[in-house]
Amino acid sequence: MSKEHDSKTNAMRLLDAASLPYRTRFFETDGALSGVEVASLLGLDQDSVFKTLVTQGKSGEHYVFMIPVACELDLKKAARACGEKAVAMVRSRELLGLTGYVHGGCSPLGMKKPFPTFIDETASLYDQVTFSGGRIGCQITMAPQDLAGLVGIQEADLTVV
Repeated sequence: MSKEHDSKTNAMRLLDAASLPYRTRFFETDGALSGVEVASLLGLDQDSVFKTLVTQGKSGEHYVFMIPVACELDLKKAARACGEKAVAMVRSRELLGLTGYVHGGCSPLGMKKPFPTFIDETASLYDQVTFSGGRIGCQITMAPQDLAGLVGIQEADLTVV
């Protein structure tokens, strides 16, 4: 295991502090892969692997949405879930300053500031879900109810049908 794999991310430190069980999965890459590529590379069901998307509402507030990697966020459903008139995706170049994470390595855990977070209702179909561990090439797998309890995640119908 390389030194990079030995170092903990903010997400892992948060899970360790909360004494929650989780598994890390590392993979080598030269850049950000799509979530579907990550699921395939790790041999996981793509419906149980979630991407973390950051949005901004009309009010100026930011929101985090977790959806299966092969799905697309329905912005109208997302706005309804968080009580906004509309939400829009945050630009990739704004992500690091806002969350502390880069595109392709954004975790719902350990952001610079906690944001209201929502996960697609399909997460409850799985005993374990996988999501970014806080850097490119690192994924965390854990029980969705443990994740929800730690971050206060709300479940909602979020994807395009």
